[in-house]
Amino acid sequence: MAKKDVKPFLLRVDPRVLAAVRRWAEEDLRSLNGQIEFLLRQALAKRGVKLPDDPPADAPDTDG
Repeated sequence: MAKKDVKPFLLRVDPRVLAAVRRWAEEDLRSLNGQIEFLLRQALAKRGVKLPDDPPADAPDTDG
């Protein structure tokens, strides 16, 4: 999955949770960031949330 535009943000998390997710990421051969995004996408899909399709490369940014 190519990342064209990502938004960084600060996440405060219990160190034990972080360590567990880091181990899980290593088992799945993912980066910690990739694992967190994977888990968030799974949770969204489970709730029936559909993410919008990626806009065409020449579409203007609408984030303001």
